Amino acid sequence: MSELKVAIQGIPGSFHHQVAIRYFGLDAELLTFNTFEPVAKAVANGEAKFGVMAIENSIAGAILPNYDLIDRYELNIRDEYYLPIAHQFMALPGQKIEDILSVASHPMALLQCKTFLAKYPQIIQVEDIDTASVAKRISEQKLKGTAAIASEIAAEIYGLEILAKDIQTVKDNFTRFIILQKEKTETLYTANKASFKITIKNQAGGLAKLLTMLFEKGLDLSKIQSIPVIDKPWEYAFFMDAEFKNYASFKEAMELCQLNFGEVKIFGEYLSRKQ
Repeated sequence: MSELKVAIQGIPGSFHHQVAIRYFGLDAELLTFNTFEPVAKAVANGEAKFGVMAIENSIAGAILPNYDLIDRYELNIRDEYYLPIAHQFMALPGQKIEDILSVASHPMALLQCKTFLAKYPQIIQVEDIDTASVAKRISEQKLKGTAAIASEIAAEIYGLEILAKDIQTVKDNFTRFIILQKEKTETLYTANKASFKITIKNQAGGLAKLLTMLFEKGLDLSKIQSIPVIDKPWEYAFFMDAEFKNYASFKEAMELCQLNFGEVKIFGEYLSRKQ
């Protein structure tokens, strides 16, 4: 049994599974969970050394609840990984698309394939917890008339036939995954990207002043998401991803944020893997 345990959402054939084996190798022991919170919990309590978690998609946008999980479970971002996403329409062998009455998949996968699905209004769309789980269920229960939207690897693993290939609306479709760990990441002076949270004080023009300062320090914000601070009316926390060329300027910006704008929490400093 491998000493390297990695927590993922989904089962073999899922996109998280693909990222885990590409990043950690085939020798890693994968701990699979149906939803994202147990993944965060497994890393936080030491059950898993690392976790793999989708954080945003180039079509569907950010997965905001996952930012909150990183924060609540005090996790740190070790790295990021961009996976090209290709969705396949699959079913038990010997069927045609005209035979399909319903299709099930993760809500984000359905959303990413809406143009293809619009061609078949008679097919009922059903949201499920995971792409590969649907493929596995169809295979095990011999469900005729039901299709899955999942990866090509899932079709191979569970013996399904691909009835339509690469059905995602936008062909240049990527999902950004983050690699999580409990320990604080070692400071990389070569880092050119960071993820952090800033809780803005309730003051007029505070956000505008903050963004101006970050720009002046050479930070290029690639992501900003806001959520209200529950116990502090009219205060907001902003989850941000920023790229930069000068690490010292980034650290100075974080110090100025703490001094002038509010609480700062850095989740990780790492190298950008953007495609």
